[in-house]
Amino acid sequence: MNRAALEHILRAASAIANEREFVVIGSQAVLGQFPGAPDALLASIEADLYPRHAPEKSDLIDGAIGELSAFHQAFGYYAHGVDDTTATLPSGWVDRLVPVRNENTGGATGWCLEVHDLAASKLVAGRTRDLEFLHVLVRERMVDPAVLRDRLDTLPLQSGRIAALRECLLQLERTARG
Repeated sequence: MNRAALEHILRAASAIANEREFVVIGSQAVLGQFPGAPDALLASIEADLYPRHAPEKSDLIDGAIGELSAFHQAFGYYAHGVDDTTATLPSGWVDRLVPVRNENTGGATGWCLEVHDLAASKLVAGRTRDLEFLHVLVRERMVDPAVLRDRLDTLPLQSGRIAALRECLLQLERTARG
C-alpha cells in the first residue's frame, strides 16, 4: 500500500462511517511520518483503523471496504476496522499522533501512530512479520533505538515482559547493523 491508497481508504471510510477522524494503528501508519517509506514496509494491503470518536463504527468500515469486499476486489487494498484496544501502545501515544489530511482524504484526517509508538506495538505483537517490519525500521534508521527503549518502559506490561522486549530490540539492532 502507498500513501495514495491510505488517503483513498480514509476518504472512503469517512463517507461510510460519517466520521472525519480516524486512528491508523497498523503497519501502514508509517505512511503518516514517511509518505515515501521503503517498499519493504509497504507490503501490507490493509490499513488498520477506527473512527477516533466512534470506534464502534469499525464494523461499518469492515463490511463496506474490508477484506473480500467489492472495494478490495476493485483496488487491491482494503480497510480493516479495529478498535482502540487492538494494539498495546506506550503511554502518551495519543499526543504523538501524526495527521494525514489533504485534498485526497476528502476532509478526513487519519491520525497515524508516531513511528516509535508503532515500533513498540510491533515489538509487543512479536509475530514474524512484525519483527521483520521493525528490522527494516531499525536498519533504515527510521527509529532511534534509544527513544524506542524509553517508550517500551511506558508500556502497560509487567516488568519482565518489558525486559524481554528490550532484549529482542537489542538483537534486532545487532542484526540490522551486521
